[in-house]
Amino acid sequence: MRRYLWMILFLLALVAGGVVYFRYYWVFGTGVKAGELNYLVQKGVLFKTYEGKMVQTGIRSQGGSLQSFEFLFSVEDPVIARQLMEHSGNQFNLRYKEYVGALPWRGMSVYVVDS
Repeated sequence: MRRYLWMILFLLALVAGGVVYFRYYWVFGTGVKAGELNYLVQKGVLFKTYEGKMVQTGIRSQGGSLQSFEFLFSVEDPVIARQLMEHSGNQFNLRYKEYVGALPWRGMSVYVVDS
């Protein structure tokens, strides 16, 4: 009986580990977005992360009002964050990774800029 209990616990742990990996660590997509960096700030209560917003070129109409394309993202690397902060307001091509879920120490967004 104990042997079956340990096997069931092992399988449950394995399934839970797989779900956590695919939800938070598996890269769902990668890409590049271009636009003007609006802001990049470091914020957080427990985990200080870099959060930013980039306004992409182009305008779309939605519901009768004009809106711009906004890209909300997080930055893990402090060196990249410092470079972006120094050149705020300029045009950038941001390469990012998209995850299914966000982790508090990685940032508030599922889009994480890596270069």
